[in-house]
Amino acid sequence: MSKLSSQEEKELIIFIKDWLKLHNFSQKDLAYKLDLNSSRTSELVNKMREMHKKGGIINIAKRLIQIEQDWLKDKDPCDNYQEFLDKKDNETASYNQLDLNYKLDIDALMDQMEKDHKNT
Repeated sequence: MSKLSSQEEKELIIFIKDWLKLHNFSQKDLAYKLDLNSSRTSELVNKMREMHKKGGIINIAKRLIQIEQDWLKDKDPCDNYQEFLDKKDNETASYNQLDLNYKLDIDALMDQMEKDHKNT
């Protein structure tokens, strides 16, 4: 097996951080699942290198999939859905602060902007 290039390592860490954020987990949670003593990024990289040596990127992917399945199995799907709804409510509230109906047809909005621009 060839080793991970530094570019591949960087991309893998970016992916892992985004993946953790998506599932509302931290590097500490991942470190626990990987039996690491530390959640530092350097320790995660070392673990990824080790897993890569034992089976390439496929081995890393299989392990991350297994961890994700464990997390999803342990989580109540209704909790996730409620988090999603809460997030959507917060987004709607931020649009309302601008006194903007975010459901407006974009063409109508563009027409209004053109009219406003011509009147100035």
